[in-house]
Amino acid sequence: MQGPARKLTQAILYEAIAIAVLSPALALIYDAGLAHTGALSLMLSASALIWNVLYNYVFEYWEARQAHRTRTLRRRMLHSFGFEGGLVLLLVPLVAWWLGISWWAALVTDLGLFVFFFLYALVFQWAFDRVFDVPVSASAAG
Repeated sequence: MQGPARKLTQAILYEAIAIAVLSPALALIYDAGLAHTGALSLMLSASALIWNVLYNYVFEYWEARQAHRTRTLRRRMLHSFGFEGGLVLLLVPLVAWWLGISWWAALVTDLGLFVFFFLYALVFQWAFDRVFDVPVSASAAG
């Protein structure tokens, strides 16, 4: 699978799994209702979905122009760090507002989520590439 279909499938699967894990985890951590944390998860997910599509477009644009286009562990880690790092910067204000916490507490919350999602993004993208093959931008023949 290549092109827009690949990008859309990757983004939707990534976010659907994240919502299923994040909503109950936040409900437990903040002793809040599942509806409240589910709504936050949906907002975080919608923001992340938009970021995902934009980030992957830019990353693959850069990747296609590299002399060596193989997705090594180092490149996968760069991809995950860039994606999750950018997402933390985008979501701190939303988390602070929705949970009624300080920006510092929201940053600490997001950093905790970052650790989980950094590993999740790394494993998810590896598994996605195994199932759907790597994009043309990462193909040695491309």
